[in-house]
Amino acid sequence: MEALKLIALDGQDLNVISAHVQDAVLKVGDLEYLPAAKRFVVAMNRFAWERKAGFLRKHNERRQSVLHFDRVLGVKTSGIARNKPEEVLSLLAISYLPITAPAGIVELVFSGGGAIMLDVECVEARLADLGGAWQATSRPWHRI
Repeated sequence: MEALKLIALDGQDLNVISAHVQDAVLKVGDLEYLPAAKRFVVAMNRFAWERKAGFLRKHNERRQSVLHFDRVLGVKTSGIARNKPEEVLSLLAISYLPITAPAGIVELVFSGGGAIMLDVECVEARLADLGGAWQATSRPWHRI
């Protein structure tokens, strides 16, 4: 399978990226804000939801990916111990709240109550797989 590459330029596009990164795992140390470049970078191991296990494919997959947001003016965190770079986070969803369109807040929500709020000039995000896939030891499951 070819590597996934997605671009988001509005809230609807960001919903597509959110679906692809749901249940991605990452370490706190893999979060990086580059204020001079107005960029926020998230390196992650995402669950490949688009690659369903089935008759010919017995196993689920994870892929190393990078998600970055451009035109970021500021970053706030809540419930994330930035002094613990080895702590593992599980990404649940990404959303966009327009304030003065196209400017707004992009929110990354993590299990356990953690969140990151990006103050953005506009939505400009890119998701790209970096390499091959490996077998996931389990499939994420959510109670409804």
